[in-house]
Amino acid sequence: MTEIQPSLSVDVAIIGGGPAGLMAAEVLGRAGVAVHLFDAMPSVGRKFLLAGKGGMNLTHAEALPAFVGRYGAQAERLRPLLDAFGPQAVRDWAQGLGIDTFVGSSQRVFPTDMKAAPLLRAWLQRLRHPGVGGAPVAFHMRHRWTGWDGAALCFDTPQGPLRVQARATVLALGGASWARLGSDGAWLPWLQAEGIDVAPLQPSNCGFDVAGGWSPFFAERFAGQPFKSVAIRATDSLGQGFHRKGEFVATATGVEGSLVYAASGLLRDEITRNGQATFELDLLPDRSAEQVLAQVAHPRGSRSLSSHLKSRLGLEGIKMAIVNEWVDKAAMHDPARLAAALKAIPVTLVAARPIDEAISSAGGVRWEALDGGLMVKQRPGLFCAGEMLDWEAPTGGYLLTACLASGVVAGDGVRRWLAV
Repeated sequence: MTEIQPSLSVDVAIIGGGPAGLMAAEVLGRAGVAVHLFDAMPSVGRKFLLAGKGGMNLTHAEALPAFVGRYGAQAERLRPLLDAFGPQAVRDWAQGLGIDTFVGSSQRVFPTDMKAAPLLRAWLQRLRHPGVGGAPVAFHMRHRWTGWDGAALCFDTPQGPLRVQARATVLALGGASWARLGSDGAWLPWLQAEGIDVAPLQPSNCGFDVAGGWSPFFAERFAGQPFKSVAIRATDSLGQGFHRKGEFVATATGVEGSLVYAASGLLRDEITRNGQATFELDLLPDRSAEQVLAQVAHPRGSRSLSSHLKSRLGLEGIKMAIVNEWVDKAAMHDPARLAAALKAIPVTLVAARPIDEAISSAGGVRWEALDGGLMVKQRPGLFCAGEMLDWEAPTGGYLLTACLASGVVAGDGVRRWLAV
């Protein structure tokens, strides 16, 4: 005799307990809609907490037009979401949870205590106890979604399989970075099997491997050390360019860090098209080419070249090491060629690091598959939000803001679908 699986009927099922899923739950709970939130992990917000370990960067304080522009090719797709819930709304929302914020020197916005945990605790408290007119969110942890059986959502749970019938469903399952925190991209083939148009998931805000690898000396001595006060310039085969000052880190196999992450979309896509991508490393971005040449060509007397470059240009450590790594001996003794190299050392990359090492991912449910409320056109009642949508953004609060905004829009979309 076939055993009948336990089942549950709910108004709204939200699958995924990250910022997008929690925000959709808040919008609906505040409207009095009973929400059941399911997550495979023992607790919600794990990637949110990890993001706060180095200081919880909530959003960015630049003007909204510039803010929207940070989303690159998908900026116009995200504009309506950010109009609905933008950077100032994020700050107001945190304030409503009793968390004050401040703007740092880089225009990034942080909680005054720089921590994610107090914000998450206050948020969960409000979701569970929403006050007059609200409906508390029911949390179901260690419930791993395994796809559909007809109209029913299927879950593996500590008590065994569970089938859930929902009037509306919000998928907020994240991308495919940090699988150990729950974002493993396992949902992609299930949506494809339903005929939902999905772009392949790719690493974003990621590191890269350099062509041929570093020399054993460089890798052993300098892996983990930063290139500070440098700039990188890259132009891809489509004519798109990137040029910015900042810092990044050498790894055992290549490069990673904030400056590389900022250029990662352009570099990744160029590698996909042509098998490699090259950026030019400017070791002295605060000096003009003429100034660098004047210092390199200055008589050095009996000093070694390395001592001369340290004295005249402050080159030492990892900066001098990459000069020795990439500049040939003939150029080292030609002031004009050496000065040019110091302003534009070519660093060729051949592969992005694996997606599970990336801070975030690109790709996901294509915008063409969704309506303005983030409902899947061919499956009415199914909504998608967060990083599982086809967009990417640099670090600096842009990722979190767009995830929260998509949760607001999806929650409002569900509310309108249910006519409440």
